[in-house]
Amino acid sequence: MSDRPNIRHVVFFSAKDKADLPRIMEGLQRLGNIPHSDHFEVRKNNRNDPLSGEVDIVVYAEFSSDAALTAYKSHPIYHEAIDIVRPLRDMRIAADF
Repeated sequence: MSDRPNIRHVVFFSAKDKADLPRIMEGLQRLGNIPHSDHFEVRKNNRNDPLSGEVDIVVYAEFSSDAALTAYKSHPIYHEAIDIVRPLRDMRIAADF
């Protein structure tokens, strides 16, 4: 298990207005320019699970340490992305494991 990342960071988003999904995606994709993650992706929910349709977009990132995740969240691009996405989103649920 030594190749398993130390921290997996997963964030689920829903849009207030589905017409804003492209703008939310663009804002979240900016986070990929932050140098502290070992792996980063933003994906639309495929909605294959009939019991859970509230999630529109998922951010998934891997970090080598708590310090790397903290540096990621402290980066100016992170705050720029928040300024873009926060007014457009409804739900945001994050988990780190």
